Amino acid sequence: MGNRIELKSIFIRYYNMKRYQVTISFEWDDEFMTLVPAHRTYINYLINKNIVDYYSVSMESQKSWITFNAEDKHAVEEYLMKSPLYRYWKYEIDELFVLDGHGYRLPTLQMN
Repeated sequence: MGNRIELKSIFIRYYNMKRYQVTISFEWDDEFMTLVPAHRTYINYLINKNIVDYYSVSMESQKSWITFNAEDKHAVEEYLMKSPLYRYWKYEIDELFVLDGHGYRLPTLQMN
């Protein structure tokens, strides 16, 4: 019974969070590239904790986009500041009104 209550509270907390889109511009050099593995470890941690929904990077445009679940913009900024790549970034944080896609839909039922 305890696990059901805990899962329910996690579910409610997750779906009551606001969603934020972070757009990051960066310039990279050799030192930047040495920090990428530690940064990926951090991003994977945030994804596993349901703090980050989506993470994408374009080396062509030197931009990155991260979708966060957080209480407010200040919380998002705190997460960003913990990345080893933080000092290379210029970023904008925008609260999202709508975020939709396959990942937010229930699976299609297949009748046997």
